[in-house]
Amino acid sequence: MKKRKERTFSSRERYFNRSFFFILFILIFQPGFTQPPKNFGNYYKLTPPPPGCDTIDLQPIIDNSKPGDTIILKPAVYLGPVVIAVNNLVINGKGKAVIDGLGISSVIFLEADSVTIKNCFIVNSGGLHDKVNAGVTIKGNYNTIENCRIKECLFGIDVAQSQHNNIIHNEISSLKKRSKALKGDAIRFWWSQYNHIIGNYWHDSRDMVVWYSSKNLFQENKGIGNRYGIHFMYSHNNRIQNNLLVNNSVGVFLMYSERTIMSGNYIMDNHRGSGMCVGMKETSGNQIINNKFIYSTQGIHIDVSPYVLEQINTIANNEIAFCRSAFFFKSKQEGNLIKNNYIHNNLSQVSLEATTERFNKWDNNYWDDYQGFDRNHDNIGDIPYKLYSYVEHLWDFNKNVQFFFGAPILAVLDFLERLAPFSEPKFVLEDKRPMYHWVDPMKDKNEKTVSTK
Repeated sequence: MKKRKERTFSSRERYFNRSFFFILFILIFQPGFTQPPKNFGNYYKLTPPPPGCDTIDLQPIIDNSKPGDTIILKPAVYLGPVVIAVNNLVINGKGKAVIDGLGISSVIFLEADSVTIKNCFIVNSGGLHDKVNAGVTIKGNYNTIENCRIKECLFGIDVAQSQHNNIIHNEISSLKKRSKALKGDAIRFWWSQYNHIIGNYWHDSRDMVVWYSSKNLFQENKGIGNRYGIHFMYSHNNRIQNNLLVNNSVGVFLMYSERTIMSGNYIMDNHRGSGMCVGMKETSGNQIINNKFIYSTQGIHIDVSPYVLEQINTIANNEIAFCRSAFFFKSKQEGNLIKNNYIHNNLSQVSLEATTERFNKWDNNYWDDYQGFDRNHDNIGDIPYKLYSYVEHLWDFNKNVQFFFGAPILAVLDFLERLAPFSEPKFVLEDKRPMYHWVDPMKDKNEKTVSTK
């Protein structure tokens, strides 16, 4: 009887098998590789009424109500457009009521204060941009739109000259059959303050815009597949916190908008159009802290910012990774403080359409291409990190050359340029205290704070 021959594995096969199962284990059991679950969009179940259900005119119900009333909508289709001019109402669709605008204008005109609309489907606005046809047009204060699904509406929610409104846990999309440029904005703010936009999910819209509107809070929202995730123009003192913005042309754009605090956001996969995670144009006094900018064309785009040199922009403790350019400077700039950032696995650390960016303050960042030592083990490189532009000259003139990044011929050219430059390399920046190993300063600070209590 022949003895069965046991299969032997080569060292390469054994290495592959170990690596495969290790990566599989990490992806399944390591939460750090996935975005933690958050409650974006509707949290109360919405189920549309069955076909052939009752159709009811909603306007008489609103007109016959009094301040302080709670209107419970039964499962039916309620016909709009409707104007709400009675203060302190609660309209609750219980997750089974549809308010249909019949494609005429905005579905709901909210012209009162302290009104709550919740648990409703809001559908079929008109399609005119000049009339700003929306699911809900708000021209009042202290109102709440909560847990509604707004779809087939040109604009989702339009807030004009209104204060202290809450837009909470809604799902918003624009007209499905229109191209991106002809869709409307998921939420549109005009000259409005002290509003809270929390836990919403917008998708398949054009933009989410904030114009001439200050002191608003945008927290834990999700925006996917739009043009601008959130676009600010002439809007100051806003807070952007813990939002997830994916697969947009631009994540967040700050245009002429000052003193914005942007923290804890996760922005990734922006490749269409400009493909930037954050853009800053002629804006000052902003704090961009503790965000993740991943896998996009540009991590941070800076154009004449800060506009007022005395009001510096602080860019600190962000992770910028897997981008074509971690930083892109449109002009020769000074006045930005860029410190404690985790900058790794980018095609270019800094791209610029200027001669240098050394007049910004670069301090204690982690650069994955740092070539130095840390002999005293203080986690600060013994020599400064200096960035010169060598072979990058080639794709400064022809962007298509970037396609060959990593190819042997470019590696050889880069080596020769550094060994014996054919021309004077461009001195881009200097970080005098580069971080040797990445240590999250915020995490370390929090741990020390906890341990001292």
